[in-house]
Amino acid sequence: MLGRHGSESLSNPLDVSQTQRERLAFLELRAFFTGELRRGDIEARFGVKPAAASRDLSSYRDIAPDNLDYDAPARCYRPSASFKPVFDFSTERVLAWLLQGFGDGLDLKLRQVAPCEGPGQLVKPDLEVLATITRALVAKKAVRVNYLSLSSGSKRRELVPVALADNGLRWHIRAFDRERGRFGDFVLTRIAKAQEIEGEVAESERIGADAQWARIVDFEIVPHPGIQWPKAVEADYGMSDGVLKIKSRAALAGYVLRRWNIDSSPDHLLDAATHHLWLKNTQTLYGVESAALAPGYASDGAGQA
Repeated sequence: MLGRHGSESLSNPLDVSQTQRERLAFLELRAFFTGELRRGDIEARFGVKPAAASRDLSSYRDIAPDNLDYDAPARCYRPSASFKPVFDFSTERVLAWLLQGFGDGLDLKLRQVAPCEGPGQLVKPDLEVLATITRALVAKKAVRVNYLSLSSGSKRRELVPVALADNGLRWHIRAFDRERGRFGDFVLTRIAKAQEIEGEVAESERIGADAQWARIVDFEIVPHPGIQWPKAVEADYGMSDGVLKIKSRAALAGYVLRRWNIDSSPDHLLDAATHHLWLKNTQTLYGVESAALAPGYASDGAGQA
């Protein structure tokens, strides 16, 4: 994460102490992927005093004098048009930071920079595209993207990103699609180009208007009735009284059920040899749009653009 990004014009960021290197990496990460950086961000993350945070900003600007512009009205720094990362960030670490915060596993109780949920395996979207998307998300802006869809091929779309999510296989963005007039899921790796659109977005395009994201679904998951020794499955998942109770956003519910291969048919009709779990309260999926992805509930393949 802290390796050198190829650029002859930049000083070596490794010519500082390890602790300052971490702060400079955070500084750049925050600016690059949220589009804004304040001295207080450094103070809150590392527990340093204002003078130390100011020194870090000064050191970074010495290393990369053309990377940051100061936005006086907003009282923050923003990545310049000529911004080029000094640190060689890995996609996995960036996505982990967006999901859990910058802290190498430490729970510092810091607020997420962007709504972002879900455990799972990662793919590797383009970091320039990801940075454009996350900056727009934080700033509540729309983006114009070239998106490759399974149903319509390559097409230009105007999206308002509202959250990031990992569906267990790949990362996607939850966004309002202006052409379709509704919220949907868009796979990050299918976005070839992304450009922020100036102007404010309507309240109806923001995360507060996304009913599927706001709705919380309660699952009651039990061993599949076709399992001969259900106690083994109960042990696998730490069930209490034979039931595993979890919650999910409605927008992600289908992904959760598919990822864990949970039979979601009302009469547990799927093969117990490949579906060790059954969703006991299938009625909870009523009105859940992503339920089309759940094994046994409907045919797979729906739910993503």
